[in-house]
Amino acid sequence: MFHGTIIEELTNHREWSHYNENIIEDQKDFVFVKFSGLHLKSMENLQSCISLRVCIFSNNFITDIRPLQSCMKLIKLDLHGNQIKSLPDTKFWSGLKNLKLLYLHDNGFAKLKNLCMLSACPSLIALTMFDCPVSLKKGYRHVLVNSIWTLKALDHHVISDEEIIQNWHLPERFKTYNHRLLFNFCSALKKGSTYEDEIDNIKYIISKINEILAHNSPVLIIQRWTRGFLVRKKMSHLFLYKKHEKSISECEKRWIYKHKGFDNKLFKELFFQPGTNITEKFARWKHSIYSPVDLKYSTEKRKHVSSILYELKTRKPRYLIQKGLKKYIKDTVKKSLFMI
Repeated sequence: MFHGTIIEELTNHREWSHYNENIIEDQKDFVFVKFSGLHLKSMENLQSCISLRVCIFSNNFITDIRPLQSCMKLIKLDLHGNQIKSLPDTKFWSGLKNLKLLYLHDNGFAKLKNLCMLSACPSLIALTMFDCPVSLKKGYRHVLVNSIWTLKALDHHVISDEEIIQNWHLPERFKTYNHRLLFNFCSALKKGSTYEDEIDNIKYIISKINEILAHNSPVLIIQRWTRGFLVRKKMSHLFLYKKHEKSISECEKRWIYKHKGFDNKLFKELFFQPGTNITEKFARWKHSIYSPVDLKYSTEKRKHVSSILYELKTRKPRYLIQKGLKKYIKDTVKKSLFMI
């Protein structure tokens, strides 16, 4: 690496030109640049930083920002505390499609018309212009808010619906400059912050602005209620179907449980409780078998119960009924084992 004063002969040297080419090649991969308070006057060295996403050039002596035109992936641009007096044209800002945070406070902007160039920036969410001469002009905030349609926050305050919709008088909570809309989104991070810290901070700022708007914008609140109503109305038949399906499944579980213990209960009450009314019990079990669950085996059970009822009516001896029932139980067990 070369040190000391670079004279003309050294700059024309082959090794120096090779070194300079390597620097330019490396700059293409830069994603984060921070030169704050270094008394810099030019940004020409950033022309090759085509991958740059976060650029902090605050508290310098910058007057021209056109070299940033090739940095089309910029997300955050901090140029506060410089000597910038005019902004580039709309072509410059339309190329910065990913730019969301722009800090231009404490500069020399004096013409309100020149600031309207920012309307070409398609994704700009937060902008700072306080401590500039133009911020003292009447209607400055109104012009910027209604020129940059994507803008959500300007100079420490989130934009209210009252500023966008003309002659709409809202309650105190939703008025411009209400304390609920206050948010200082341009505070600097601690010294030594990394690219990841900057990206996390950008995400936090955008989510915080959206959160403030969601709770303090009547338009967004009405839209949220309307969407919820329409979705519930559209999906109501599905919710009713699920509820009906759930009740059916619970009913099926109940019937399956009853059928699982059918054989054991029938055997126990017939043979171990001879004093009970067998005809009445068979009638009740016959009614239970007509459930819609397990239809494959319910037909066989109905036939068997019907045959036993017929035998009871013809007053056959008890031991014959028991014999037939035991045979049915054995067949059922064999079928179950075969299915397993």
